[in-house]
Amino acid sequence: MSSPRIPAAASPTRRPAASQPACTTAAGGTEREEPAGKDEGSRRAPRRDAFFDNAKYLAIVLVAVGHAWEPLRADSRTVSALYMLVYAFHMPAFIVVAGYHSRGFDGSEGRVRRLVTGVVLPYVVFETAYTFFTRWTDGVPDRPVTLLEPLYLTWFLAALFVWRLTTPLWKLVRWPVPLALVIAMAATLSPSLGEDLDVQRALQFLPYFVLGLFLRPEHFRAVRRRRMRVLAVPVFAGALAVAYWAVPRVTPAWLYHRDSAQELGAPAWYGPVVTLALFASSLLLVACFLAWVPARRTWFTALGAATLYGYLLHGFVAQVSKYWGWYDADWLYRPPGAVVVTLVAAVVVTALCTAPVRRVFRWAVEPRPDRAFRRPAAERP
Repeated sequence: MSSPRIPAAASPTRRPAASQPACTTAAGGTEREEPAGKDEGSRRAPRRDAFFDNAKYLAIVLVAVGHAWEPLRADSRTVSALYMLVYAFHMPAFIVVAGYHSRGFDGSEGRVRRLVTGVVLPYVVFETAYTFFTRWTDGVPDRPVTLLEPLYLTWFLAALFVWRLTTPLWKLVRWPVPLALVIAMAATLSPSLGEDLDVQRALQFLPYFVLGLFLRPEHFRAVRRRRMRVLAVPVFAGALAVAYWAVPRVTPAWLYHRDSAQELGAPAWYGPVVTLALFASSLLLVACFLAWVPARRTWFTALGAATLYGYLLHGFVAQVSKYWGWYDADWLYRPPGAVVVTLVAAVVVTALCTAPVRRVFRWAVEPRPDRAFRRPAAERP
């Protein structure tokens, strides 16, 4: 499962009151905006939005399944087509939802504290952990520990940190989404951006986050209408057919959004054109995906509150599968084997979102703010 440093993330979702903007926790959960003067201990219990928890769970399953399909692509055009279809919308869906739940970020002390504890600290922990782990699995004993070049899945946390810090700016500009698209298009023309914080990928995925900032609840209700659910079927069927046609003709690296056009061996002008085309097609697929997400509580709704655990931890399973030769069996490269791989990936990432796993790894994924910061002056004796 040699993933292209992919990736997603989530934390408990709360439905904001109509007059209260939402602010987000680690990577997609929402919190109610508190009146001035209220301390953290006086907040009411969160009210969950089953729709967003369901969407995050289904998206993280697609992330894990996409990683599991990676070793099978060379031997199956069908698997490769499914892989391209999933990669066209699963991260855009995550990022749109993360942007929607970042609307309340205003740079205040409380928001910055939650940003550091929910995003920065997990990034440091897992960037270090993945470095040491891949020294073993990849046989690179001298791989350096660096916090400036995200390794494997941690790119999303680095990008989320940058995106969320810029949220107040996007609320000020007149045409935020077109401006973000221009920045993404310009990034594809710049092979010299470097690896610092995976800035190329952060800039190319930026329009999805900015779009999420300006979506409203009625937009999500609109895509859940019966008409949209019906239309989603032929749209996905057509997209799969296009992906099947594109397998021998187009590199899926365009879907990773981590390289410039020149680095992908294409003329520079391809970059802006492909960026616009992918933005339009990905948003269409995201809308179709959300149309199928149930709005009621289901057996997996509670798991949607812990998708950051599944996201960050399943990468260790993906890495060790290569080292231990789990893909050496020939039968895995036939249709029944691909089905088994898909089911195993879904079960593993589901297990990683369960309560026992959360209790074990909470210190790394959701560290307590009081361990990193002093209490606010108003709360001190």
